[in-house]
Amino acid sequence: MEPFKVINAIVAPLDRANVDTDAIIPKQFLKSIQRAGFGPNLFDEWRYLDRGEPGQPSSGRPINPDFVLNQPRFQGARILLTRDNFGCGSSREHAPWALLDYGFRVIIAPSFADIFFNNCFKNGILPVVLDGKTVAELFQETLATPGYRLTVDLEAMRITTPDGRSLEFQVDPFRKHCLLHGLDDIGLTLEHEEAISQYEMKRRREKPWVFIPEAGDRLGFNV
Repeated sequence: MEPFKVINAIVAPLDRANVDTDAIIPKQFLKSIQRAGFGPNLFDEWRYLDRGEPGQPSSGRPINPDFVLNQPRFQGARILLTRDNFGCGSSREHAPWALLDYGFRVIIAPSFADIFFNNCFKNGILPVVLDGKTVAELFQETLATPGYRLTVDLEAMRITTPDGRSLEFQVDPFRKHCLLHGLDDIGLTLEHEEAISQYEMKRRREKPWVFIPEAGDRLGFNV
């Protein structure tokens, strides 16, 4: 997982509340368990005028010109600004996979669905909770200013606006540590790789019969 330090990026305003995970990545794309490749189908039913299907090239599909991500001024955005209860609905982890694959590393909202909120941290996305009044002000500034950018500093837990205004946010210390160091669940486990290896060697010495290969293994079968 890519470490998160400081991001200065264009903001894309998604002015909708209660955006559920089926809107973030529709159900027909859930057949794949690969984390990559979902970006072209992020918000598929809103971005395109036809129904997308797995394996279908996104180039050449008719796009919805009114949808925010299709507007030229928001191309390259890495910060998504949205409304209350973002990520509600089912607990599919494909939703943060699609957001990350598209390029988003920060989502700012007044509130998030709990499971989606947790899944963001596990996949390298920083979900930032700001009060509704501040989010409304950011929407006004984003829409009024072409190329509007924010600087998000995870270490300082601070967002800086183009006019120098500072907005503080809170992050659980453990989650902050994981994002700063690029540690997902596997990475956290591998931090203890030496201790795990030592334990396995100790077990082999103390109980060698546990590690005697089964007959199928000795014959080359996977059983």
